Amino acid sequence: MKYRIENDSIGNVKVPIEAYFGSQTIRASQNFPLSNFIFQKPFINAIVLIKLSAAKANMELKLLNETKAKAIIEASSEIINGKLSDQFIVDVFQTGSGTSTNMNVNEVISNRAIEILGGKKGDKTIIHPNDDVNMGQSTNDVFPTAIHIAVSNEVKNNLLPSLNKLYSSLNSKSIEFQNIIKSGRTHFQDAVPITLGQEFNGYTIMIKKSIKRIEKSLPDLNELPIGGTATGTGLNAHPQLSKKIINTVNSKTGLTFKIAESRFESMQGKDACVALSSNLKILAGSLMRFSNDIRLLSSGPNTGIGEIEIPETQPGSSIMPGKVNPIILESTNLVAAQVIGNDYSINIANQLGELELNMGMPLIAHNLLQSIGLLVNAINNLVEKCINGLKAKSDICINYAESSPSIITAIAPIIGYDKAAQVAKAVVEKRKSVREILIEYKLVPPDQIDKILNLKKMTKGGILKFEESKD
Repeated sequence: MKYRIENDSIGNVKVPIEAYFGSQTIRASQNFPLSNFIFQKPFINAIVLIKLSAAKANMELKLLNETKAKAIIEASSEIINGKLSDQFIVDVFQTGSGTSTNMNVNEVISNRAIEILGGKKGDKTIIHPNDDVNMGQSTNDVFPTAIHIAVSNEVKNNLLPSLNKLYSSLNSKSIEFQNIIKSGRTHFQDAVPITLGQEFNGYTIMIKKSIKRIEKSLPDLNELPIGGTATGTGLNAHPQLSKKIINTVNSKTGLTFKIAESRFESMQGKDACVALSSNLKILAGSLMRFSNDIRLLSSGPNTGIGEIEIPETQPGSSIMPGKVNPIILESTNLVAAQVIGNDYSINIANQLGELELNMGMPLIAHNLLQSIGLLVNAINNLVEKCINGLKAKSDICINYAESSPSIITAIAPIIGYDKAAQVAKAVVEKRKSVREILIEYKLVPPDQIDKILNLKKMTKGGILKFEESKD
């Protein structure tokens, strides 16, 4: 491999001659050989968008000459459109402010801009990564700004549409199953009747409320600390720089970012990210909750509950022929577990900040974007390969409901709790129906049993009375 020699404040560094990154990226790759986790494209693109916007602003403010600015803008646009993605190589577990990744971006943009102007990579006299690309900025304001841009963009354009799709799918099943009566279950034991639609209504509203929680997280993420530079004071940045940068960011993303109420708060702590992560954790818990329910309700085919049927997607066993497992639901559970774990890491990382800087930002950025990406993929997969194809086994549902001793609950206000308990016990011991035991014990007039044991009425609540049978 051929190399070029670059010089920085520490000394000379050998850089692969074809690389667009430079000396600081090389040093970072040597200092942080920790995980092979690198930042996601949405995050890199957010930093690049800041660089593009800053070059445009500094040109308008007569601080950066037009030739340099246009080259930086062109190089940045190329990266946003997918070029040079293999040049962003710094490990997530790095210096806490994210300086290494910020400089990785500065160097790549700088060297590509140098090429655009006809120079050779590494010639900082043409475009300098710090003086030109990073003009009026610091990692300390760029990095938290990039987190907010990337996360807001992913939530608005990917996560919320996926959640709305899931809500619609669950709601459709709730309506489709609204007249299918089944036995309720509490503590894995028989309970009073419910409809399958009512059960799915619970799942539907879980997602509806998660959507609302996540939407309420966005206003704080819309605040950007860009222009605060190193400590929030804005030293070395033109007073109009932040406003101009944000205007360009908004025009490019279609979002509505604004200058942070306090750059000091937005740079010192990432509470807005913690709040969103907490709501993603709640969402993950809901996904895990009803995925497990669907696994139970579809268990079988002959020895489980078997009240619903899930789509067959692939063979489930390497040894048991014909076995089919709830693989989509299980993969959703693993995603949920990862999101819950990421939330804990994000909370700890936020607490690592001290004084004017939040040192945990790289981990916050990576884990939050990973959680969003995993949730988007899992939710889309769940909707398309499972929820949309669910089918109810109505005959099994009604059979369980009618055979459950818990339906005696509806008559307890009439015959008393103790007698009702005796009936329930007799149903189990004698293996007879509630109807048969009520007739045998002469607790309800035979001509009124059909209406008293109306399972559909039981699913609508209220108190059943003998008078209701007089039609």
